[in-house]
Amino acid sequence: MNEMIILRLIQALLVLAMLFIFLLLFKHIRKNNINPFKRFWTGFWIGLVTDALDTLGIGSFATTTTCFKLTKLVTDDKKLPGTMTVGHVLPVLIQSLCFIFVVKVEVMTLLSMAVAAFIGAYFGTKITKNWHTPTVQRILGSLLILAALLLSFRMVFHPGDNLSDTVHGLHGIWLLIGIGFNFTVGVLMTMGLGNYAPELIFFSLMGLSPTVAMPVMMLDAAMIMTASSSQFIKGDRVSWNGFAGIVFGGIIGVLVAVFFLTNLDINSLKVLVVLIVLFTGTMLIRSSLTPSITNQKK
Repeated sequence: MNEMIILRLIQALLVLAMLFIFLLLFKHIRKNNINPFKRFWTGFWIGLVTDALDTLGIGSFATTTTCFKLTKLVTDDKKLPGTMTVGHVLPVLIQSLCFIFVVKVEVMTLLSMAVAAFIGAYFGTKITKNWHTPTVQRILGSLLILAALLLSFRMVFHPGDNLSDTVHGLHGIWLLIGIGFNFTVGVLMTMGLGNYAPELIFFSLMGLSPTVAMPVMMLDAAMIMTASSSQFIKGDRVSWNGFAGIVFGGIIGVLVAVFFLTNLDINSLKVLVVLIVLFTGTMLIRSSLTPSITNQKK
């Protein structure tokens, strides 16, 4: 099948996922007489900022948790995961749709790595049930910082080693390594650890443009968040204060960030990736030393 046809099918599935979530929300809100427009502007600014940062690769859950605490928008900690997942799922679906439109990526790389992450997330809770989260955070955080330093060294001393202008996917053994890597990332996502920074640094170290990582990592998140959102909605594990604002603000934040990223030159993008990965690695180590800090999802 032609690659363009497959990409269009993926885009169609993302649109269907958006419609599914929208109808599920509409039905639930109407049935339970919920007003999702309370504290709209508080939610709007939270969604705008956190989803813009999410699109840049920083992730949205740690920043959203901080904003919720500062504004007291969500007071029940048990509803934090559901509120963040359901509030951000439509912006994340739009992220994925946008980057599949604007970034050239080979279908085999996109599909195989996204499916690997989804499978990893599906089995992840069983695999990681006895893992010590702070230890995993410290290991992953240290590896991310090391990888960012390695990428920085390569950028400074071997700038000509980059294949990003001509290569838009992984092949052969490198694709198999990528599939294994993304399966591991999917497993770690069930522990509240993010997929954005690891995938950005992985593709960068493979000699590809970091933009190639974006459709992959966002399709991962879109698939996983769509599957979990329906459970959070049906289980009444969502706080609805400011909810409409989070969604509308988040969509605008995504579109602004996509425009910004697609107009960055490759060298500026690499510098941004290094900063994001260093920040994420540092926050993971900090979280491992302070268990009360809510872990990032992305």
